[in-house]
Amino acid sequence: MNEIEEKIKTLRDELEQHNYNYYVLSNSAISDYDFDIKLKELQALEEAHPEFADPASPTQRVGSDISREFVQIEHKYPMLSLGNTYSEEEVRDFYDRTMRSLHEPFEIVCELKFDGTSISLLYEHGRLVRAITRGDGTRGDDVTANVKTIRSIPLKLRGSGYPDEFEIRGEILLPWAEFDRLNKEREEQEEPLFANPRNAASGTLKQQNPAIVASRKLDAYFYYLLGENLPAQNHYDNLDYARSWGFKAPDVMRKCHNLEEIFDYLSYWNVERKNLPVATDGVVLKVNSLLQQKNLGFTAKSPRWAIAYKFRAEQAATRLNSVSFQVGRTGAVTPVANLEPVLLSGTTVKRASLHNADIIEGLDLYTGDTVYVEKGGEIIPKIVGVDKDARSMMMGDKVSFIKKCPECGTPLIRPQGEAAHYCPNESGCPPQIKGRIEHFVTRRAMDINIGPETVEDLYEAGYIRDSADLYLLTVADLLRLERWAEKSARNLMDSLEQSKTVPFERVLYALGIRYAGETVAKRLAFAFQNIANLKQATLETLTDVDEIGGRIAQSILDYFSNEKNQAITARLEEYGLQMSMNKTILANRSEKLKDLTIVISGTFLKHSRDEYKAMIEQHGGKNSGSVSGKTDYILAGENMGPAKLEKAAKLGVKIINEEEFLNMLSE
Repeated sequence: MNEIEEKIKTLRDELEQHNYNYYVLSNSAISDYDFDIKLKELQALEEAHPEFADPASPTQRVGSDISREFVQIEHKYPMLSLGNTYSEEEVRDFYDRTMRSLHEPFEIVCELKFDGTSISLLYEHGRLVRAITRGDGTRGDDVTANVKTIRSIPLKLRGSGYPDEFEIRGEILLPWAEFDRLNKEREEQEEPLFANPRNAASGTLKQQNPAIVASRKLDAYFYYLLGENLPAQNHYDNLDYARSWGFKAPDVMRKCHNLEEIFDYLSYWNVERKNLPVATDGVVLKVNSLLQQKNLGFTAKSPRWAIAYKFRAEQAATRLNSVSFQVGRTGAVTPVANLEPVLLSGTTVKRASLHNADIIEGLDLYTGDTVYVEKGGEIIPKIVGVDKDARSMMMGDKVSFIKKCPECGTPLIRPQGEAAHYCPNESGCPPQIKGRIEHFVTRRAMDINIGPETVEDLYEAGYIRDSADLYLLTVADLLRLERWAEKSARNLMDSLEQSKTVPFERVLYALGIRYAGETVAKRLAFAFQNIANLKQATLETLTDVDEIGGRIAQSILDYFSNEKNQAITARLEEYGLQMSMNKTILANRSEKLKDLTIVISGTFLKHSRDEYKAMIEQHGGKNSGSVSGKTDYILAGENMGPAKLEKAAKLGVKIINEEEFLNMLSE
């Protein structure tokens, strides 16, 4: 082994040990900074010496942006669902049935039922070779590339004694802390919030870009080992072995010998689970002996040797003190119930969203009502009912949706076909003004290094009243505010200067035009090429652009017909922001793919999927995510999705490879 190979091996071993310490043992022995330095060193060595590449290297956890359609794989052992029970009486029935069927002593292993998305991992000779979702129980999606980014999952096993081939099953989870972080980020972008960590984990695992999966810090807990040559003949000991190989198998399992011990476990975790870093929704009871499991067998849908006891959705009754109304950056008004504080699922709940006027009307709420608040599997508290029998003569007024904006007094409007009410005073309503500035500075927009608190401080100090005002700030202005020093002020000045290089399509998105998200902004930028053309657009020319419908077109017309918006965009252009498409990009733009709809499927060698999508748009084509009668071509790489392949054959859609596609562009 030469010096370079030895250095690569040493770094890999070190980083694997640090990953294991941090993500499995929760005991870090190195700072994040030092870890990142070592990881970058390893990445550089691997790039310089591809002959030493290893798919199990710690560098593979960051997730490539070259993505793949998911291929469906048949499970070697079907992934059946468990029968659910919600009462101790039903647990007793399960125990008695097991006793009658076995006619011999048995142990029940109790373990927590983690509320995530099921996964099956296949290992060969100590290395992860495949990760498959539950799917329909018979077949699941191959999500190996995404699972490799989860740092608590071993790519290479530790220790010894593992079979040459085996399968281990578990749950992919999003920890509460990461769930809260993601929802805070989505709230700042006024995107729909994830309802619970389970949905967020499932959605993340199905992302087509493994780099996004890597950024969301999923975790994984394992609960069942399958294979021909397992080290033990009972479930409990097999998970002990799995733990020694590097798997995060919970150490809160308990072997129970009678119902009393089982009920003690259920009672303890019904309370203590609220202190865990991840979501749980019950306890799983399994017969410990693998031989006894085999003798008990299966029904058509579930094993006879296991059952899931589900915790009841936690609900609490409390008093509705008042309803307040919040205004977002788009002017959408959200009603919020202010409650008498009540303990629910381990946290004190003081507020719950009422969503919109229709929800309020359906609940028939009065101030002072006793309302039922529920979390269950949901992190966002919701009011699920009203105790109308508890009403008295002392009740307050009926809760009705307000008619005027609570911030500026402007009469609200409710667009036809929408559930939300809006304040139309875009340029004079403080939360809308601050919200638009907060949106303007976000990473996906102008990427200016300040957050909502700083925007609030600058607004209250009178320094900013719109996004353009940011570019008038000086170091002296910032130093007059609390918590600002010379260095932080200079950093903001540098960030503002750097934002002047942000391309036109992102500037357009940053303006915060209602319904104009990132994709719409990009289409508009390519179609009109500069802000002057877009300002002069008509309803007809706007709706001629692909995927720009009447609602979006009208919103754009409304935005640019507002004199204050015209003034803001003119000032932004004057301050040096990019208000036209890059000339090089336009020079390379063609209509070689004009009127062609192309679907991308599979894994590619020469470019990432995102790069191919950009090429299609650059040359006048349209990207589509699904095959239909309107599809002209499928750009196919390796592992093309079988469903797309079948549909393409049925519809007669032409399939082209990378070489053929690139030749189309070079002709």
